[in-house]
Amino acid sequence: MNEVQQVTEVAKGISDYGILIMIGAAYLILSISMMVAIFKWFKSIINQLLEDSKQSSKRQQESWEDLLAETRKQNEMLTDLSEGLRTETQLRIRNLSGFAFDLSVEQVCRLIKKIREENHIVDKEATREKIRKSLTVMHEDRKSRFDPYTYRGKHLSDYCNSEWIEQVAKVVEAEIYNTDGQNNGRAYTNVKLAYDDIKTDFYHNLNS
Repeated sequence: MNEVQQVTEVAKGISDYGILIMIGAAYLILSISMMVAIFKWFKSIINQLLEDSKQSSKRQQESWEDLLAETRKQNEMLTDLSEGLRTETQLRIRNLSGFAFDLSVEQVCRLIKKIREENHIVDKEATREKIRKSLTVMHEDRKSRFDPYTYRGKHLSDYCNSEWIEQVAKVVEAEIYNTDGQNNGRAYTNVKLAYDDIKTDFYHNLNS
């Protein structure tokens, strides 16, 4: 009878311990699963916070850039307005440009005389080319003298027009090949009229 009881207790113990092992294993599995889930949830929260912070920083940077661009734009507009309203600014520009264009008149008159004396003017194509090369050099030299000065945020040279070269070239050609012959007084008058038109165009460009 005792032997049967002992066997029963041993079997019961094995049975009990087997259930505990299964319960423990299930608990471990459940705990690990919960830890993994919590870790993933915590990681997603951190990633979201970092992404929100990055987006916020980017928006702030864009806002600062927009503000800076608008500030610069407003400053340029104020400078433009103030320069346009100051009569002494335009007076200085007119004096400067007036001297430059008057010098060009003298240079072109000397150019006409030089071409008559030194060039074989029968070769009209070669003479035409030389006239335009010389006038281009004068035009670019005048622009370089305008470069240090600004008006409404732009260099004065930006208000010059390359079409002026051809405008003066036609006057020079008309004087060189004038059927009435050489006349320095007439040449000066016609060249002066051409540069008066150019000055008017220049002033128009300043205020347009």
